[in-house]
Amino acid sequence: MATKRDKRNVLVLAICQALFMTGFGVMFLVGPLVAAPILGDDLTFITLPFSVMLFGLAAATWPAARLMQRIGRKFGFVIGSALGVLGCIIAYFSILNGNLVAFSGGLFLFGIYTGFGQQYRFAAADAAADDFKATAISLVLAAAIVGGFAGPELAKHTRTLFADEFAGTMAGLMGLTLLSGLVILALDIPKISNTEMTDEPRPMRTIARQPAFIAAAAAGALGYVTMNLTMTSAPIAMRLGNGFAFDDAAFVIQWHVIGMFAPGFFTGQLIKRWGAVRVIIIGGVLMLGTTAVAVSGVTLMHFWLSMFAVGVGWNFTFTGATALLIRIHKPSERANVQGVNDLIIFTLLALTSLSSGMLYHFAGWNILVLAAIPVTAIMLVAVIGFTPKSGRQPAA
Repeated sequence: MATKRDKRNVLVLAICQALFMTGFGVMFLVGPLVAAPILGDDLTFITLPFSVMLFGLAAATWPAARLMQRIGRKFGFVIGSALGVLGCIIAYFSILNGNLVAFSGGLFLFGIYTGFGQQYRFAAADAAADDFKATAISLVLAAAIVGGFAGPELAKHTRTLFADEFAGTMAGLMGLTLLSGLVILALDIPKISNTEMTDEPRPMRTIARQPAFIAAAAAGALGYVTMNLTMTSAPIAMRLGNGFAFDDAAFVIQWHVIGMFAPGFFTGQLIKRWGAVRVIIIGGVLMLGTTAVAVSGVTLMHFWLSMFAVGVGWNFTFTGATALLIRIHKPSERANVQGVNDLIIFTLLALTSLSSGMLYHFAGWNILVLAAIPVTAIMLVAVIGFTPKSGRQPAA
């Protein structure tokens, strides 16, 4: 049974998740468009700033988890927000100077902030009752639906606020990132107790050999990679490849993020009813189905429907993977397991982001979309193959 503290913590984390995803959405949409005029005709590295941000995210995941184990969730999140504000400041001044290297450096620091932000979903489950954990995770993830609207809207209304396009966007993002560091001060999650800390953790290699860990990591990482291949290059394909207006690209990204997080209001209930593995499989099948839509045309409707549906598929795979992961470790192992899991996910994500831009530049949109099919297939085989039938049932 969820307590008042559980519900309050979920609310605080949900607000911070919404602010964090607003920033993530802004950087995802704006990053390539800041890079394009600097790069000129050769757009091979147009996704470099966003990819560098993802490398910052990947680099921060394990240290963030370890730091929070030592000093607690609250102050760990405050440190992450401070680094995010610094990244926005650097990105702002680099836009004024037209410096792509400095802009990428600012996004790297913002990426570290997003690495800390990946712990919001785990923090929601830390002190929650067992029967509320899956719901807490899905509700916190669902809060990012606010970011789905707010991120593109912030970019639309601030991109020409100053003389240099998107400088105003970075200024607005500074304020939102600072706000997340203030809101998180209301979080009330106890640090791991001395008893839990002294409980001898198993070596990470032992945990990583567990079929359940392999299934969770595969679902989390490969489901994200599948989505990221198309997500990263969709604004480029729309804006630069097919001549859509910026507002059209922002509209598609809004609905993509809604697809990613709106199901969070009920995904936790689906996991409780059907089990995490079945929900992951449904998500993977949905991702495969979106491929047919994406390659059948390049109208606004095709982009909108395919990006929305792949977002829903991602929600099922990612939430299901998180629910699987929190079952397989002891409290003393939490930081290592969660940190290593996210390190795997976001390292692959950063590499995929960079390769997505290159693949789009050299092969085009349809080949890029089709490249996601084998990734999804491998994910489904891994999840089904490494999960015993008993593990596919709903949690008791």
